[in-house]
Amino acid sequence: MKSITTTKAPAAIGAYSQAIVTSTFVYTSGQIPLSPESGEIVEGGIKEQTEQVIKNLNEVLIAAESSLDSVIKTTCFLTDMDNFAEFNEVYARFFTQKPARSCVAVRALPKGSFVEIEAVAEILK
Repeated sequence: MKSITTTKAPAAIGAYSQAIVTSTFVYTSGQIPLSPESGEIVEGGIKEQTEQVIKNLNEVLIAAESSLDSVIKTTCFLTDMDNFAEFNEVYARFFTQKPARSCVAVRALPKGSFVEIEAVAEILK
């Protein structure tokens, strides 16, 4: 088991790794829409936040020698299911392989984020 850290995605804001790699899989921690440069939530609504979350997730996957196309399963957290259609529109642009997915509503997310995504992906060999 190996911990993954990259400066191309926001640093962990708690006692966790950006991802953990096993011999065949990478398990990412949830990514929220923080700018890696500023550490602040990106401006805009659910579309802008979803795009930043997926960009952050992609950088963690790249650091773990994987990719968005290798994602098997995502778990998505939204603070408002009324944002689902806009979230899904952005999500579909990035996840063209259509991994398995769970999407749940939560009361709140860190730093007031509207969206968080975690993933399980295969390691590219």
